[in-house]
Amino acid sequence: MSSQTASKRSIRPSRALQQRPSGMRVFILVFLLLHLPLFVYPVLRLSGWLELGTLLTWLILVPVATSQIISRWLLRNSPNPAVRRLRQVLDIVLGISPVVLALLLVAEVLVLAAIFEPSVSAWLVISASTLVMLGGIAAAFRPSVQRVSFSADRLQAPLRFVQITDVHIGSRSAHFLSGVVARIKRLEPEFVCITGDFIDAWGVPESDLVSLKSLDCPIYFCTGNHERYEDFDAILERLGNLGVNVLRSQALMARDDVQVIGIDDRDDALQVARELPKIALDPEAFQLLLYHRPHGLDAAEAAGIDLMIAGHTHNGQIIPFNLLVKRVFSQICGLYEKGRARLYVSPGTGTWGPVMRVGTRSEITLFELEVD
Repeated sequence: MSSQTASKRSIRPSRALQQRPSGMRVFILVFLLLHLPLFVYPVLRLSGWLELGTLLTWLILVPVATSQIISRWLLRNSPNPAVRRLRQVLDIVLGISPVVLALLLVAEVLVLAAIFEPSVSAWLVISASTLVMLGGIAAAFRPSVQRVSFSADRLQAPLRFVQITDVHIGSRSAHFLSGVVARIKRLEPEFVCITGDFIDAWGVPESDLVSLKSLDCPIYFCTGNHERYEDFDAILERLGNLGVNVLRSQALMARDDVQVIGIDDRDDALQVARELPKIALDPEAFQLLLYHRPHGLDAAEAAGIDLMIAGHTHNGQIIPFNLLVKRVFSQICGLYEKGRARLYVSPGTGTWGPVMRVGTRSEITLFELEVD
């Protein structure tokens, strides 16, 4: 089926699919309350120190304070490329806001101690924040290759595969995906695993994903939470058209000694424990489990899974958001072990919201496993 035909058949998902879980609604409420320290206070304080005057202060405050309402609600479902770029600009305001706040609190102390004049402190905060912002944007555009190596006794031969996760096409462009695919090809993996949140917008056309077809190896995919928020069935259809193996509580043999298992994401810490018993696992093969979020290592270990790979956390993406993420997920980034089972949590290949990384990395994960 052509991308044009697929687009015509795509329909807006049901109201139930688009509804955010209660936890997300609480997050949104808390975030709206955080507008005061993140957006309002910095603008008012810096404007006061620079003596900008009432009119200019309001001309800055209104777009800054409403940036996320405009980005997350008013412009959310627009497919227009110009609107996408505007959203990215507005999201940069969100990304840099905790940095500005932290620097501003330090500057308050310096002003109070009469070390710097208010205007000097204001320009120092603005200059330092700009440098951090530019560095964070640069870090988000070129994922690093992170190598993970260990030995496994169920392998009959060395295994080399790649994981990407949280690419967020929709927020990120087809050009970004093409760059990621080009780097994967140079790594020459046996197969590629995509552990959810590959797409985060409604109506992303098949043409934006077509670079996947240039990979000369199988691709395995499990769903993430963001696919559920958008045109879920149409997303799965587009990926299927491109030859992607969509695993929904299913398992496939990647080779005689490697079984790849995929489970749909759910807002439920017991999802892996509930779904694994429904899947026919091969006890003789190396078992690789794809699940979007880092929940379920205990269940994976009990089922005999050798390696579980996940994403979702972004490792907080921008410090200090990692501290908030750690309150939800005890396994936030890196390799963890329980018995014979291992869990690897990627910090993500793309970005959600601000196209920025501060204190974290965007990652393409290369697994190089040896026979034990």
